[in-house]
Amino acid sequence: MTQSLNSAQLACWRAYIESSQRLFNQLEDELRAASDLNLGDYQVLVLLSEAPGQRLRMGELAGRLVFSPSRLTYQISSMEKRGLVTRQPCPDDRRGSEAVLTAAGLLTLQRAAPQHAASVREHLMDDLSEAELGTLTRVFERLGERLAPTRPSSANPTTS
Repeated sequence: MTQSLNSAQLACWRAYIESSQRLFNQLEDELRAASDLNLGDYQVLVLLSEAPGQRLRMGELAGRLVFSPSRLTYQISSMEKRGLVTRQPCPDDRRGSEAVLTAAGLLTLQRAAPQHAASVREHLMDDLSEAELGTLTRVFERLGERLAPTRPSSANPTTS
């Protein structure tokens, strides 16, 4: 039988779940009101804007967003209809496809970013000390690494 959480662990878990959901909802509401983007749209635009050639293979994008392939397909289809991204065949592997940021998508991101950054600052960052920022960064980086899917053994060791 699995051991239940002690009172300190349970308090931490509940505080994390409830506050992270409230934070997500607040950021999403403010982003939608200011830009008609949801957080999924915003993250796609950010990742594509930072990628070489402003394009990423769909599988890589899904992995970075922690989306299932079907969820990413739905997300990209919705964004294509709004002219924010396009899908194009991969130049080096015609079987795959890439999501590509459009000029309209980049402009939308540039307009939304200042307000979103202000929301993140107001609702999270401004309430944390430098020590707390460091602690949270270490905790979530460690958790992210532990929870990330393991790479297949054929992965290139120089890029791992």
